[in-house]
Amino acid sequence: MTFIIIMTIIIYLLVIAWSWTSLGDTSKAKKVLIIFIGIITIFLITQIVFSMSKSGINYENQEIENWVGKIIVFLFTGLNGFVMPFLMKLFKKLQSGEIDGNIFKVRFIIILIIFIICLFLECGYMESIQQGILKVYRANIEN
Repeated sequence: MTFIIIMTIIIYLLVIAWSWTSLGDTSKAKKVLIIFIGIITIFLITQIVFSMSKSGINYENQEIENWVGKIIVFLFTGLNGFVMPFLMKLFKKLQSGEIDGNIFKVRFIIILIIFIICLFLECGYMESIQQGILKVYRANIEN
């Protein structure tokens, strides 16, 4: 469990650092605000995906469901956060005039499609993780 927490913190630090550099010469206060809003948005999306993934799973009690949910959502929010630097860099290029609106739209749609495909795959993966955790939990209770 400690390993998962450490790796998750490292993932968050990487996402934040990469997002920070992707924002270029934006002011520090604005960078902090944009990254904070990005992480909250990714958290909400991840929470929705988790809610969909747990629909067919029966937990023994609410405490286990909350514990598993917190861990999975915390971990996957960091992983899903890797989309933020790409989007931030894309917006920065549009803002600076490096790319025009049409190129921006195409690239944004491509990133969005890839992200949505990843979310669908992630939903199944989250379900498998939950079932695996419950299988281990039930085996420990029986012994």
